Amino acid sequence: MRGEPQKRISEKALKVWRLYGMMYAAIMWIISIAALVLTILFDWHWGIVVGLFIVSIAVTYIFVSILPKLRWRRWRYEVREQEIELQRGIIIVKRTLVPMVRVQHVDTGQGPILKKYNLSTITISTAATKHEIPALETSEADELRTSISLLARVAEDDV
Repeated sequence: MRGEPQKRISEKALKVWRLYGMMYAAIMWIISIAALVLTILFDWHWGIVVGLFIVSIAVTYIFVSILPKLRWRRWRYEVREQEIELQRGIIIVKRTLVPMVRVQHVDTGQGPILKKYNLSTITISTAATKHEIPALETSEADELRTSISLLARVAEDDV
């Protein structure tokens, strides 16, 4: 059995995922503050507000501190001549092999947050599914997209 893939995504992914985590946490905090205001206005039971604030603290800590680190540690990939291997997951680690002969096209994508950190995501499309390699340096993503495209053509010619 092969060892795990060796290449990692950019360490800047931690910043991006923490930023996304802050956005999720902000939604939770808005709900908690709205519940606080409604509790004051309508003299509701304080247990709901206390519970929401505890959940908000937990969500903030988990989504901003813990999950990005775990996710980054697990995310690995490797592009070989015959296949692309992806490894991801936090609790359940999932490893996927994508045969080059199945690759139909390769895209790079970059939203506003990824662009701020000069990162891109590669999407590898097969007939049945799409696979992503998130948060690569943009120059590395462009090179990898070209490399996968060439390897997929060579694999297709061999069949």
